[in-house]
Amino acid sequence: MSIKRGLIIGRMQPFHKGHGQVILKTLEEVDEIIIGVGSAQISHTLSDPFTAGERIMMIKRFLAEEDVDPLKYYIVPMEDIEINAIWVAHVQMMTPPFNTVYSGNPLVQRLFLEANYEVKSPLPYNRNLLSGREIRKRMIDNKDWQSLVPDSTIEILKEIDGINRIQHLSQKEQNEF
Repeated sequence: MSIKRGLIIGRMQPFHKGHGQVILKTLEEVDEIIIGVGSAQISHTLSDPFTAGERIMMIKRFLAEEDVDPLKYYIVPMEDIEINAIWVAHVQMMTPPFNTVYSGNPLVQRLFLEANYEVKSPLPYNRNLLSGREIRKRMIDNKDWQSLVPDSTIEILKEIDGINRIQHLSQKEQNEF
């Protein structure tokens, strides 16, 4: 019997309830899931404020909150490479073998289809509300972002002083005024 192993890749800046829904739903279809933490080399910017390690903490704590067996998932930091023609090979090199790719990104879908993988779109969730961009904007503007992320993400953002980080990063330099 072969193991059905699925792959999802996302930046998860920060990890939010939409990511959690996709992971839990995917786990209903596969024996194991590989969660690729995308753009792992980037942090401390407005669009990518958190490190790969911090995002891995968010994911692990969420999965623990949901009582997901640690033997059912792998979390792999994935650095970007800017050559789409070899990106799938790069992903294959960084992960355990997998059968199915779950992605709503047309480029990711196309690259894996051309590499003969089964590709599925995750079930849609409210992407206008549950998006990293919206959550980061709310953090900067001191609006409610907590309702959009799991409790574990709130805990980690407090632990790493993540809100002050993103608010500080959003300030213009003095010479820009």
